[in-house]
Amino acid sequence: MAGNAEIRAGRLSKAEIDDNFADLHPPLTRSEALIEADRCYFCYDAPCTTACPTGIDIPAFIQKIRSDNLRGSARTILSENIMGGMCARVCPTEVLCEEACVRNTHEEKPVEIGLLQRYATDPVFEHSDQLFQRAVATGKKVAVVGGGPAGLSCAHRLAVLGHNVTIFNRDSKLGGLNEYGIAAYKAIDDFAQTEVDYILSIGGIEVRNNLMLGVNFGLEDLRQEYDAVFLGVGLALSNNLGVEGEDLDGVVNAIEYIAKLRQAADKSTLPVGRKIVVIGGGMTAIDVAVQSKRLGAEEVHMVYRRGPEQMSASVFEQALAQTSGVTLHHWASPARILGDDFVTGVEFDVDRSDGGVRLDADVVFKAIGQRMDGNGLASLASESGRFIVDEHQKTSSDKVWAGGDCVVGGNDLTVSAVQHGKIAAISIDRTLRNR
Repeated sequence: MAGNAEIRAGRLSKAEIDDNFADLHPPLTRSEALIEADRCYFCYDAPCTTACPTGIDIPAFIQKIRSDNLRGSARTILSENIMGGMCARVCPTEVLCEEACVRNTHEEKPVEIGLLQRYATDPVFEHSDQLFQRAVATGKKVAVVGGGPAGLSCAHRLAVLGHNVTIFNRDSKLGGLNEYGIAAYKAIDDFAQTEVDYILSIGGIEVRNNLMLGVNFGLEDLRQEYDAVFLGVGLALSNNLGVEGEDLDGVVNAIEYIAKLRQAADKSTLPVGRKIVVIGGGMTAIDVAVQSKRLGAEEVHMVYRRGPEQMSASVFEQALAQTSGVTLHHWASPARILGDDFVTGVEFDVDRSDGGVRLDADVVFKAIGQRMDGNGLASLASESGRFIVDEHQKTSSDKVWAGGDCVVGGNDLTVSAVQHGKIAAISIDRTLRNR
């Protein structure tokens, strides 16, 4: 990106950028939380709990907020979802628990479950209040490959159950997409690492960073050395567009740029283009589009090959993009990327009678999904590039479980990955205890 004069840092001042990347949803005050908690009907067989992938007893944790028992509320949440703090920030609650809320009608809004969950859990992380205790040591060893939500969830539950866990992580930090792949305004103040530190504080978890499966070690090595293996390897590779001009300077993988943004100590030093085109319709596309605008890009266009109903980004995220100044285009597929040495625009085939359309650009972000790096994993049964697992997250291979985005049925949500890790840990525990 460095070769184009239109791409530069400092389009906005540091103060403006800091303001643009403030907390997307500021936390509730005590009075706000109590008022919101009072709106809950505390339904029997609550539909919000059924809609939560991790099965948190939502009425129970809200009732504890009403009685000022925040520690008990946090325990209710974190017992089912150890990453409840991050999920309170990044979960698409508008299509999960809050959509199922019985108050979600034309006349009124649903209970703000996500904000209440954050209100209950934040004090636990801020004060490193350990709510869990390890069981008696079993002497069993489990390898967890991948330090994202699935791997961390599995590791924590196994450690609580008394097993010794070693996490093999390809990055220099744990957290996976929570650390490297979400918009910076969704989790400020390095919260991803605060949550990681809390998870590791249970004890019994060894971390080995900067190690890649298939390069530094093999699956068979782990099967021989450990009593069980959990694979939470995610989708590490970005999909290509497969069009002319894709290799031009200025054509960038969105997930790589978001990672740089997330790790930048000073966001005002990041280069940003003047005219941005984002190709894709998911959460990553929304995140890179909105953040480009908040870094000072003059024009940001997001182009998706189908209609708004087919976008994997939620209605809330689509609205966030539009209110942030991003222009959304539908029913358009990239035909070729224009330019000589540097990208100058994109031509799209449009599903209408008057032919295609061209958008000028000095940066084009590719955000059309990721795929798994299957290096060293050919022995496992797979479908569409993801592992096949049973209802216990068990793979076709002896001693190997898997979860998160890398399995068939993974839906790119932190909360789902956490549930996969939890289910796998329970199954591993039962297997190791010969139950």
